[in-house]
Amino acid sequence: MIQNYEHCLHLLLEHEGGFVNHPSDPGGMTNLGVTKKVYEDWVGREVSEQEMRDLTVDDVAPIYKNNYWDRGSCDELPSGVDWCVFDWGVNSGMSRSAKALQRIVGVEADGGIGPMTLRAVEEMAPEEIIVPMHKARQEFYEGLSTFDTFGRGWTRRNDETLEAALEMAV
Repeated sequence: MIQNYEHCLHLLLEHEGGFVNHPSDPGGMTNLGVTKKVYEDWVGREVSEQEMRDLTVDDVAPIYKNNYWDRGSCDELPSGVDWCVFDWGVNSGMSRSAKALQRIVGVEADGGIGPMTLRAVEEMAPEEIIVPMHKARQEFYEGLSTFDTFGRGWTRRNDETLEAALEMAV
């Protein structure tokens, strides 16, 4: 829902934390959840490690709005469903999140949340989408080769997303 962006951004930033550069993370250097590659694409040039370390919420908020929230049509999704789509999209790619939503609501999983997907979403209660999104996300995580390294954190994040989404849906 349109009024949920700021709340969802706040929840997201609680999950994402600060600067990290874990050698097992394929995203590489990341701050406030934004990878070096995503930030370089956003600013249109190469950036240094110091620039990545210095990122602020004001620097990353427009990236989240444009590249994730808007791309996922989150303004048009029911409260709670928007949070699930947004958080998983940031964590694992909007296409993966969108396709999971589409499979759950029974439309072609093409990764683009358009009118057909939105109509199908409207025909279901938010909880009927939120709970299967949580399950699909967990199955995705458990299938990754880095689950032994990052699985505990991913599972906690997924569970927290479920809890907040269900609270938002009422």
